[in-house]
Amino acid sequence: MSVVPAVIELRGVTKRYGAQQALSPIDLEIAEGEFFCLLGPSGCGKTTTLNLIGGFVAPTTGAILIRDRPVERLPPHRRPVNTVFQSYALFPHMSVRDNVAFGLKMARVPKAEAGSRVEEALHLVGLDQHGDRLPGQLSGGQQQRVARSTARSARPSSTSRTTRKRPCRWPRASQ
Repeated sequence: MSVVPAVIELRGVTKRYGAQQALSPIDLEIAEGEFFCLLGPSGCGKTTTLNLIGGFVAPTTGAILIRDRPVERLPPHRRPVNTVFQSYALFPHMSVRDNVAFGLKMARVPKAEAGSRVEEALHLVGLDQHGDRLPGQLSGGQQQRVARSTARSARPSSTSRTTRKRPCRWPRASQ
């Protein structure tokens, strides 16, 4: 039985953003031709792991090897890997709070009202403590929730509530 060598290997890799542990220590080997899938709940480090392999973020600790060659210091365009991203249309240079507020600002919603809508939307998706972070400091699932907050803060007609002065009367089914 032959052993297929690892093409991609992570050895004790971690990632922190300040006090936030984005990826706990991970050891991983992916063999040539292997179909590999990362599964897990939001915030467990799936997107961070892919960003580390692709070179879009640097590990806090550990080693990343591609074909037995250390690549931690190689920029993304020098790594022999390809990455396809999920896009949530977030501005990478703007905080979470500013991303959620952007559409409201363009719609000229008054600042006080926009501020309360943003805080409400972030609270609804459990990101009220992450408003000052940049999208790149969030997990993929958290970025998805920011995008949902952005849509929610606009209060589109499909989610607005209607108050009726009199109850609706539905036709009775014939018996």
